[in-house]
Amino acid sequence: MLLVPPDTRPPTLDLPVQLARMTGAEVRVPPAAALPDFFTPGDTGALAAWLRAGVADADVLVVCLETLCLGGMIPARRVSDPLAGALERLAILAELKTAHPALRIYAFGVIVRVAHDNDPHEEKVYYGEWGRELRAYSTAFDRHARHGEADRAALDAARAAVPADILADWVGTRERNRALHLAALDLLAGGVLSHLCLTLDDTTPYGLAAFDRRLLEARADALGVWGRLDVYPGADEVPCALLARALRPEEVPVWVRFSGLGGAGAELLYEDRPAGELVRAHLRAAGCRLADSPQEAAFVLAVNTPGTRQAHRQPDFATVDTPHRHLPAFVDALRADLRAGRAVSVADIAYPNGAEARLWTLMGGLPLAELAGFSAWNTAGNTLGSAVAFGKLAPLVTDRAAHAQALLARIADDVLYQGEVRSLVRERLGSPSPFDLGEQRADAEAALRELLPPRVQAVWEQHFARRGLSLELGEPHLAWPRLFTGVVPLSVTETVSSGS
Repeated sequence: MLLVPPDTRPPTLDLPVQLARMTGAEVRVPPAAALPDFFTPGDTGALAAWLRAGVADADVLVVCLETLCLGGMIPARRVSDPLAGALERLAILAELKTAHPALRIYAFGVIVRVAHDNDPHEEKVYYGEWGRELRAYSTAFDRHARHGEADRAALDAARAAVPADILADWVGTRERNRALHLAALDLLAGGVLSHLCLTLDDTTPYGLAAFDRRLLEARADALGVWGRLDVYPGADEVPCALLARALRPEEVPVWVRFSGLGGAGAELLYEDRPAGELVRAHLRAAGCRLADSPQEAAFVLAVNTPGTRQAHRQPDFATVDTPHRHLPAFVDALRADLRAGRAVSVADIAYPNGAEARLWTLMGGLPLAELAGFSAWNTAGNTLGSAVAFGKLAPLVTDRAAHAQALLARIADDVLYQGEVRSLVRERLGSPSPFDLGEQRADAEAALRELLPPRVQAVWEQHFARRGLSLELGEPHLAWPRLFTGVVPLSVTETVSSGS
């Protein structure tokens, strides 16, 4: 397999490689110099050359369209490359397919988000000053598009609040990227692509992303390509979903177990739909469907939903930790599933950006190393897509050390770093800027090296040691100059044969 990822963070680059390795598949990735570094674009020419050189003996290509055509998922929101140049780079996919007809190409594009924060690095610099006004315009535009003249005054006011040149540039970037996705739909219709995912990053029920989604869906209707297309909220996790679809092409049934009986109706902060519909979308993207019973399911997807709605800070007793769910009963059910020999993959979406502390405490009594998968990072969509990929690939695992490494890496990142250590480091630094640590990066990484390894080692000793496996733990650091993404280098190897 060849993988062109959206960027170089561990969940977008390392996790897909780890998932493939545990099944015995080989994944090759481009050289680091060709890939984006935070908001610095990758080298699209080098990527094209790498693909041409490596495709001859590849079975599958999983490719992020933004990286291939605009230098990366984040750079695609910032660069001023013309549409013509992006389409020329897209054309390499048809070239590769023509030269290698057996190559299966799984592609995904990310509908440009409307960022919730005034981030001047992941967005264009002016978003740091005008983000609030641009978000208001986004909502007003979509409301007017859906509901008509009743929302005209709000749209006019929102448009007047943003300098015309900034608005034109911001909207023009969106239109260029939407045109790229429309061209990708044509490649899907023409048989160049085996499957295409068009995903919405950090989305909301109203906004320009929702407007773009409807235009893309209308084109999909006209082309008749829905059998090989998914349009849904997601982004960073899509390489894992497409990798699972490629390695195990058959559709598999999945039993979904929510932490609350009404969990399917829970509201999510960065999505445009309730939890149950988001689960269905991520299952389909990976080539799965809802099972009618646990007995017929290929695996159990255990989803920890908020009581009624996600919240940013935990514990939250208003909308998350409420009587609408019962965590002890949820964990009891997981224990019973494991004892029954079912593959169980856990998706913790009660809070964005890290595991729920109470759930993690309760799960401490489970044999965590026996889980098929675990995920609790970033948005609900990011978590779900990763957990579904773990579950679907569970029967294909041939390398138990690689599986343990992938599982422990998610626990180290999602639970120990995102859920615990990140807030401790932030407190030490005195609540630094969420956008750029600047000179505080060294202090942050020194704190990581102090706080994180003992926690990882403790989980290893309790749950993974004495299984004929050995852990080598490297020095934690940050992927980018911000606390949002930590890197926990670790390697798991087998010390004795699995039959001894």
